[in-house]
Amino acid sequence: MEIRLSEAEVIALAYHRAASGDAWAALVRAVEDALTDLRDAEARVLAQGRLISRGYARCHAGTA
Repeated sequence: MEIRLSEAEVIALAYHRAASGDAWAALVRAVEDALTDLRDAEARVLAQGRLISRGYARCHAGTA
């Protein structure tokens, strides 16, 4: 019988192994990585929003 792990379980297992079995260290690292990814995604969204706003303003003013 084959047991299939969910994507979250596979990721958690990878963090656990990388932390040499230290569950707390694995959790902390996973949260740090998630927060870093969230900050990066938010920065990309803000940058895209600025580009869209500039493009809209240029087109609206007829300077495009």
